[in-house]
Amino acid sequence: MNRCVIVGSAEINDYETVKEYLKDDDYMVFCDGGLKHVSGIGKEPNLIVGDFDSHEKPETDIETIVLPCEKDDTDTCHALNECIARGYRDFMFLGCIGERMDHTLGNLYLLVSLKKKGLDGFILDDYSEISIVGDKGVAIEDKYSFFSILALSDVVDGIYIEDAKYPLENASIKSGFQYGISNEVIKGKTAHVRVENGNLLLVKVIYKQFIKK
Repeated sequence: MNRCVIVGSAEINDYETVKEYLKDDDYMVFCDGGLKHVSGIGKEPNLIVGDFDSHEKPETDIETIVLPCEKDDTDTCHALNECIARGYRDFMFLGCIGERMDHTLGNLYLLVSLKKKGLDGFILDDYSEISIVGDKGVAIEDKYSFFSILALSDVVDGIYIEDAKYPLENASIKSGFQYGISNEVIKGKTAHVRVENGNLLLVKVIYKQFIKK
């Protein structure tokens, strides 16, 4: 199936970069306040999901799932589970990193949920691509300014980093000591990161201000 893009209500300041990531056949899901991004992104919704506590419910023929305000999951989480049930296996999240730290952390752990289900997904914000590293590994091109790895589990074991300024071999990172921040790909190389056990967050910095000269 084509990819599912889920749009939340956090601010997006760089719509031009977002457009570079979008595909013509993306299935677009806008969650409540994420509807404010329709014009900036330049994509109409295929599905709207929300309790509409942060955006007026639109009068539209587009399929809309109206949620109660009092519920256990967030609009974004509900949208993700709905789209998994519809058969989508590849996800991009926009407008999901913002001022609400509780929502931001909740959205990061949606990536963990996807990993446990054997599905793919990443979050794109104004500064970075954010994903979870699995045992298959992730390639990081030298176009990225920097990259960081952080343990979302108490301990992440069997971490390998190749072709980076700070390589690792069968290393561990504990949640209480995040020493994997601000690594760099060796110029002209493609770095590789893989992990054998645990949830390792990978942040690839794309913000142009940070591009190495």
